[in-house]
Amino acid sequence: MQINLVSLIVEAYDPAIEFFTRALGFDLVEDSASLTNDGRPKRWVVVRPPGAETGILLAQADGEEQRAAIGKQLAGRVGFFLTVDDFDEQYQRMVEAGVEFLEEPRSEPYGKVVVFRDIAGNSWDLLGPA
Repeated sequence: MQINLVSLIVEAYDPAIEFFTRALGFDLVEDSASLTNDGRPKRWVVVRPPGAETGILLAQADGEEQRAAIGKQLAGRVGFFLTVDDFDEQYQRMVEAGVEFLEEPRSEPYGKVVVFRDIAGNSWDLLGPA
């Protein structure tokens, strides 16, 4: 058993794809035409870190309730954790791409960590080895 996908509500597909692929270095796994439950066009967009099995389904907000949830899906908590082998390299890549960091990187007993926000406003930990 494994978790295959998690959904992330975003304002628009293309800027979200750009953020995840350019700023974070994820792979665009799928970008296919699809339909909503009531037959309106949408896209099925999946990104994931290179070599990972679990992906993120980028779900464009549909309606006011979903738009209101953008960036608030986790009630302000860090809810996503991106673990990398080379913390300094990934951090620098993200700085150069204009990613919003909420603090300076710090060392903890479990490794290096810094909190950042994704394009939708959700908080993530970038984690690297000690």
